[in-house]
Amino acid sequence: MNFEEMMEAGIPFGHGTRKWNPRMSPYISAKHKGIHITNLTRTARFLSEACYKAADLVARAAIRTRCHYMSLYYINKKRLGGMLTNWSTTETRLHKFRDLRAEQKTGRLNRLPKRDAAILKRQLSRLQTYPGGIQYMTGVPDIVIIVDQQEEYTALRECIALGIPTICLIDTNCDPDLADISIPANDNAIASIRLILNKFVFAICEGRSSYIRNP
Repeated sequence: MNFEEMMEAGIPFGHGTRKWNPRMSPYISAKHKGIHITNLTRTARFLSEACYKAADLVARAAIRTRCHYMSLYYINKKRLGGMLTNWSTTETRLHKFRDLRAEQKTGRLNRLPKRDAAILKRQLSRLQTYPGGIQYMTGVPDIVIIVDQQEEYTALRECIALGIPTICLIDTNCDPDLADISIPANDNAIASIRLILNKFVFAICEGRSSYIRNP
């Protein structure tokens, strides 16, 4: 990733100088019109390191499970607390969701007595509150990428408690010491997030391709 791309995406533009975490000082290169500007050299370095780690973990996971396809999951809605630390409960609910969804698709729910069907449909409705991107997840992830550290602080703490490696986008109001790899970047601008996530997608695809070429 070159500096021109990062500038166009708004990656270096942080929060106002009054809203910052002093631990971010090593990642800040300047102040401009009342906002902090992150150090793009560090952004490029840590992003490269994070992409390598993500690709490596995907390849090693593929080798461990002997499969050519590794699942990627996401959460883009309000996350439920304890989703990872209480995984057995989450897994049970997701399994129930998948069963009920299958029964709904085959029309079996509509063939049940009205009272029974209504109960199961209510259960399905409650279970659908789980974010769509994890409804088919079958285990805790090998690595977690967090876009907004402030918003997803609970998720980050769960990953730390479980020893799951984390990669975080860190704006100037974040704590860079919490994640395994912290990437200084604007976590509010859509263009900034899109550019960085696209780099991860490319790296993960490379990790998969590497395994397929050399299983």
